[in-house]
Amino acid sequence: MKLNIKTILLLLCITMLTGCGKSGPAQPVSSVEISNQQTEVDLKAAEIESFFKKHIDTKERPIAVMIDNDDKNARPHAGLSDAHLIYEMVVEGGATRFMAIYRGTDTEKIGPVRSSRHYFLDYVMENDAIYTHYGWSPKAITDISAFGINKINGVLGGDGDIFWREQKFKGDWHSAYTSIKNIKDMASKKGYSLETGHQNGLKYAKDYRVLPKENSATKINLAYSQLYNTGYTYSEKSGLYEKNINGAPHTLQNGETLAVKNIIIELKYDTALGDGTARRNINTTGSGKGYYITGGCFEEITWSKTSRRGNTTYKKADGTELLLSPGKTIVNIISPSAEIVIE
Repeated sequence: MKLNIKTILLLLCITMLTGCGKSGPAQPVSSVEISNQQTEVDLKAAEIESFFKKHIDTKERPIAVMIDNDDKNARPHAGLSDAHLIYEMVVEGGATRFMAIYRGTDTEKIGPVRSSRHYFLDYVMENDAIYTHYGWSPKAITDISAFGINKINGVLGGDGDIFWREQKFKGDWHSAYTSIKNIKDMASKKGYSLETGHQNGLKYAKDYRVLPKENSATKINLAYSQLYNTGYTYSEKSGLYEKNINGAPHTLQNGETLAVKNIIIELKYDTALGDGTARRNINTTGSGKGYYITGGCFEEITWSKTSRRGNTTYKKADGTELLLSPGKTIVNIISPSAEIVIE
């Protein structure tokens, strides 16, 4: 007799409910309990299948958008809940900026969109993404040109036509928004390919990962600077990590709290760029340590990246390939000298 994965999971659930492996009489299982177990298995399988179909097993080219997070005027954000991958890194002033990766979604409002910093380009190339931003630093200008990145820049000529402003106060620069449709239309107009055969360095398991329970990770706090902390709280009910900023829920314009299935923490030093400004530099290449967090637990990992164009390779502490749970992932790149709390 052949058993598919759903049948096996259901039998395991029934076994646990009937007390298999314990002394004493088996407990009866009602048809309602069996039905509920089958429903949970079906929902999980459908959720995983949808994730792979939309975001991984597709030729659709990713779109990367720079999202402002300089201060409270940049929030609440729009569209972050639709991104299946988010990078968060420090910028000048001790705040962070997000780069959201979109694939398999038609998000109608994204922003506020902000300017480029050169080290984010390394992850644009890692995803072979169309890069959307509103302005740029001098170093980013040079590198975008040098690497031949397909860009859409809101401060350049017709590129600005895909953005609209929603100003909260006079002189507000946290106010540029766009949509996936607008970005794709401009990308087509500029002759950029909307398809790719490239995949980034993230590898996914076919089911949700279960990490060692002794490595509890239900609360995480990352102190990027004295003024800015990003944190996460694990929800047993949803199986997701709900994000917070300086202790307050990271609430989006749609009323949701930003939540992710996976957290990757990469330890990489940031230093002064040395161009006479407060801008930072992050050396993304080389190798180092980090943490992978999912399902209420964590494990130590290593990362390596041989070139700015190349993929990041993630491995477990024993040197084997790191596999993520299927679902939304945030990559927090932070200095090893920062205060990092996982409990």
